[in-house]
Amino acid sequence: MGKTNGKSKVDPEALDLDHELPPAEADEAEGAGPQAVAKPAADSSELQKLRSERDTLLDRLARLQAEFENARKRAAREQQEFRDFATADAIKALLPALDSFERALQAPANQQNEFRNGVELIYKQMQDALTKLGVQIILAKGQQFDPRVHEAIEMVETTEVPDHQVVDELQRGYKLKDRLLRPAMVKVAQNSKH
Repeated sequence: MGKTNGKSKVDPEALDLDHELPPAEADEAEGAGPQAVAKPAADSSELQKLRSERDTLLDRLARLQAEFENARKRAAREQQEFRDFATADAIKALLPALDSFERALQAPANQQNEFRNGVELIYKQMQDALTKLGVQIILAKGQQFDPRVHEAIEMVETTEVPDHQVVDELQRGYKLKDRLLRPAMVKVAQNSKH
């Protein structure tokens, strides 16, 4: 080990902090007297203090990681429970319509008028259930084409209605509050005169 300005340089990798000083410093410490022996003892107690702090911080870190993982799992479980609860409510709202379908299918086939009335009743029950869940019908026929809520399936040449007006609805569209569930499939007027 080289000496610079009367002080010895110590290679950190050569130090064995748990046991002894490097051989060169151990020789110097022996010749220096009682003051040199006190310094390694102070270093040893500071080293123990640092190790204790490190262990405490590592333990804290492990606990925080475990708490975070538990909180993440709890949040995922609560989200799934909420989805299940919401799904159950939606299904309960649709069950009366399903019951009516079953009764309609059990009716004798020769009573067409009653069958139609039953289907109309079921349709009304379904609409009421969806309305209670917050579902709204997207208006289409007679409306100006809106690409945000309408899906054009066909362009129809006509002079009877203004350009880009919906002339026919092929499939009804629905929204849940402000969220589009399904766009309305429509035929749109193409009127070159307007």
